Amino acid sequence: MEKSFSERLRQGDRLYGTLVVSPSPLWPENMAKLGLDFVFIDTEHIALDREKLAWMCHAYRGYGLYPIVRILSPDPFLATRALDGGAKGIIAPYVESAQQARDMVGAVKLNPVKGKKLQGFLSRKESPSPKLEKHLAKRTWQNTLILNIESIEGMERMDEILDVEGVDGILIGPHDLSCSLDMPQDYRNPEFDKAVCQIIGKARSRGVGAGIHCVMGSDSLDLEQKWIEAGANFVLHSADIIAAMETLKREIGLLKAGKVRAEDSEKEALDRPVI
Repeated sequence: MEKSFSERLRQGDRLYGTLVVSPSPLWPENMAKLGLDFVFIDTEHIALDREKLAWMCHAYRGYGLYPIVRILSPDPFLATRALDGGAKGIIAPYVESAQQARDMVGAVKLNPVKGKKLQGFLSRKESPSPKLEKHLAKRTWQNTLILNIESIEGMERMDEILDVEGVDGILIGPHDLSCSLDMPQDYRNPEFDKAVCQIIGKARSRGVGAGIHCVMGSDSLDLEQKWIEAGANFVLHSADIIAAMETLKREIGLLKAGKVRAEDSEKEALDRPVI
């Protein structure tokens, strides 16, 4: 059996992806040409209904891209709903306690067990029968659980959060973390960098994947490279809308300045996806 996404993440394989905002049916085929391992579909900040989300998850899976969905809150029912719709990975936002982590493990790794039986499994007061354990393993072996650490409280409780068996990865939310540290969007502040490296180092030392979503686009590539060198292996770069805005801004700027060269246009035409 091939290694699952979660195994690759925990073992330190470098996995590359981007945030996808557009639900266009043209997107999956073209995204599949970029050499990505996964797509990140965000329902915390992006207005996507349940049916559209399910369509996107299945379409990306059809093109060999692992669909990871960030849910609205660390709510196990939202996680199981996303999984039922076709998501394979779940990102839970703003996790600050071991209990939140444990609840998410129950939803992602023990689905569809719920209620009192699930709580018994999570508290280790009860164990699944061999038959049920085999069924759960077959059903969820491709599921991945990633927790957003994006606050001082989350940082301080990382040890107990990482003690929860079933957590596959930690993803830093840069905007929220910078606000929690009282340095909003000051991503080049040495203290912010110190916090990021601390989170990455702690996660990787515990055999858990680590990453940070750099939403700034191409002007943050040096920071991303630095954090990769610090151990980040869940590389979540930019977003389709950011890449489109950067490209349009650059090209329109060249047109306004009258600095377009024929050889540049020919190269751009060769690189452009067919739609």
